[in-house]
Amino acid sequence: MKLIPARFFFGSRTFFLLLSIGALLVGSDPCWALEADQILVLANRNDSGSLDLAKYYMKKRGIPVDNLVRLWVTDKEEISRTEYERNVAIPVRRHLKDNDPFMFIRCLVIMYGIPLRVAPPEMNAEERGEVEKIKKRRVALSKKLRSSEVTEEEQKRKITRELEDIKKRVSVLKKGDQASSLDSEIALVLEEHYSLSRWIPNPYFLGYRGKQIKNLPEDVFLVSRLDGPSEQTVRRVIDDSMVAEKNGLQGTAYFDARWADPGKKETSAYRFYDQSLQRAANLVKKNGLMPIVLDDRQALFQRGDCPDAALYCGWYSLANYVDAFEWQPGAVGYHIASSECVTLKRKNSRTWCKMMLEKGVAATIGPVGEPYVRAFPVPEIFFGLLIQGRLSLAECYAASNPFLSWKMVLIGDPLYCPFKNSGSKKTTHKPPTEKNHRGQKKPPGSQHLTRSYGKPPMR
Repeated sequence: MKLIPARFFFGSRTFFLLLSIGALLVGSDPCWALEADQILVLANRNDSGSLDLAKYYMKKRGIPVDNLVRLWVTDKEEISRTEYERNVAIPVRRHLKDNDPFMFIRCLVIMYGIPLRVAPPEMNAEERGEVEKIKKRRVALSKKLRSSEVTEEEQKRKITRELEDIKKRVSVLKKGDQASSLDSEIALVLEEHYSLSRWIPNPYFLGYRGKQIKNLPEDVFLVSRLDGPSEQTVRRVIDDSMVAEKNGLQGTAYFDARWADPGKKETSAYRFYDQSLQRAANLVKKNGLMPIVLDDRQALFQRGDCPDAALYCGWYSLANYVDAFEWQPGAVGYHIASSECVTLKRKNSRTWCKMMLEKGVAATIGPVGEPYVRAFPVPEIFFGLLIQGRLSLAECYAASNPFLSWKMVLIGDPLYCPFKNSGSKKTTHKPPTEKNHRGQKKPPGSQHLTRSYGKPPMR
């Protein structure tokens, strides 16, 4: 087991979010909630709308004009691993090295026009040759299995097992488990080496508290995306978030579970998330910010069931949005199902992230591929922190999201705090700050921090 080194806590941006969350858990006010000048915005010079929206957002939120990185990347929704490294990761890494020596930047905002997905690395010639060879073997075995020459059950089982092994081997060679969302990958842009296979544990995730976790990265960014089906949608998300933050998000919270709470701790991932939905509903109810509706039937909410929807979490309707909601301006919600953020632009798509943005939400979450259910943000953590009105959207997501270098995407203004002005007790206390070489505030002691800028992750 890898123990967490001291530098992880006191020599990285991760420390400040963990301290904020820790303060919330013991009931005191946090000192280091995300601020506008801690955000770095990434926009695509290959898409004029991307730069326009970046400038619009930065002006609205008071983000310094120097906190903008202009990338030149494809305007498609998927980018190759090679292009991601060359045209996204390296320029961002270089900008941070040259302009943020004290690790003041904590959050990266990915603008409309930047790809959603990073494709797996391409196979080399040897790997392609092996795939062709075993595909031929698969065809021969399948033909043999269907023929009359195989009559014994043991022989059939043996062929079936070999076919299953071939399927697994092809998957490994094609590196399908190395595909990810760009957002989840860029969070690790300063990590020197990590495996691209499957996922990396997220050090911000509250579920890892008190545990010894292998392969915890030491320098991780908060990441959020301002994106959607159109430029108009993104502007509306920005505007709605600021209005709702000022006035307090109003409406009803809807939670769509699938089973009645058995009253005991469940071990299966599906049961765990279903119970977490119900616990999230109870937290909102106890908080008293808004009425809640909790449905524990198998059927989903249907058209007309959810007027004045402000918060939502539920499942499971794969790539088939159910138009049950009248979304309030500033609404926050997500649907637990595979690939619900595989596209935000495809016209005929009915994936939940795309449709929820079109219909009026200000913030949502979803995966760009099959993530497995345990990769979703844990509802009771996400909504439990959100309704306290102290941490930003990006911080609530980071604390509830188990994995990085994987599939998940947060869409919304990272600074959005929908219950900031909803009656919770606040403090104006801030920690003592110093100025860095650009005249920006930096955390106490940060002049002693150092950062290692290393090579891209190993393939």
